[in-house]
Amino acid sequence: MTKEAYKQQFTEDNAVGWLAIDQQLEKMYGATEPRHYGPLCGVHYMAGGSDPIDGVSIYDSNKQTFHRHMISYGMSELYYDEEKAGAEFSKWGFEFTFRLVPFKEDEGDPGWAMHVMNNLARYVYSSGRWFEENQFIPANGPIRLNTETDITGFITVVDPELGRMQTPHGEVSFIQLVGITSAELERLSKNATTEEVEKLINELRINNPLLITDLEKK
Repeated sequence: MTKEAYKQQFTEDNAVGWLAIDQQLEKMYGATEPRHYGPLCGVHYMAGGSDPIDGVSIYDSNKQTFHRHMISYGMSELYYDEEKAGAEFSKWGFEFTFRLVPFKEDEGDPGWAMHVMNNLARYVYSSGRWFEENQFIPANGPIRLNTETDITGFITVVDPELGRMQTPHGEVSFIQLVGITSAELERLSKNATTEEVEKLINELRINNPLLITDLEKK
């Protein structure tokens, strides 16, 4: 999209990238309204807040098994910016997603998972290194703090349903965080290659095609 076309189609009141994410989600969930959570600190990052994630939408999905489907807003260019029109990638070029079987110790939606997204987002903003598919992330302990779970790290995949999309600001990939066990993490730590991560992902897909995280997994 050219700068002139961008200015003709949008105004400064339009959250251009945000609307693009919403449109992608509508393809999956139709008119279903998500539960949406704003910045955990209460102030948007662009206004001086401490949390890079400007919002998280959570849908209840019955596909494969009942789970929460979480989608971040904040790693791509969300707001009107004619200077970003037609870029190759929209800001960092991705948004986080996470699929989670409801956990017995959570009261309502998993706020801790939103904290995980913000912690990873802070790493991106501070290091200048973004996340792509086929990476693994040690959590240095349970991904849900103070929890008896063997899920102690993540691998990253392109969300099996949301995939990638083109926006007026460039490409956005929906990068899904997938919880892995300590044994799976140790396996990747011994052979830290993209090929080994991809091999593990393909093994997990056999019985878990949507790569849903379950904190009860052993």
